[in-house]
Amino acid sequence: MTTDPIADYLTRVRNAIMAKHKVVEIPASNIKKEITKILKDKGYILSFKFEDDGKQGTIKIALKYDPKTRVSAIKNLTRVSKPGLRKYAGIDEMPRVLNGLGIAVLSTSKGIMTDKEARKENVGGEVLCYVY
Repeated sequence: MTTDPIADYLTRVRNAIMAKHKVVEIPASNIKKEITKILKDKGYILSFKFEDDGKQGTIKIALKYDPKTRVSAIKNLTRVSKPGLRKYAGIDEMPRVLNGLGIAVLSTSKGIMTDKEARKENVGGEVLCYVY
């Protein structure tokens, strides 16, 4: 059992990108499913599939690369809020990743969303990770 499943998720994706894998399998949870949906909506991954095996289930993520240069769409995945040190952001101090080019994934009272969606909904929350 891992103490930080979101960091494990990000590390698995990061390692798969560095090894140039096309698909990565990750143990599923509701938070990981929501983060995966956000990555798909924002164009950082090609597709994903949730497989239910009766127990925990897995998430299969098809990673996105440039067809000519084989450079990943995801340049950096950074975990911000850790179990030992939680980071929260109110609506007035919402982070901007690469001056708006990247996304910050937040856990808010209205669910998991990006920093732009949180500004639109006028809510703050725990900053889970940065993606660019």
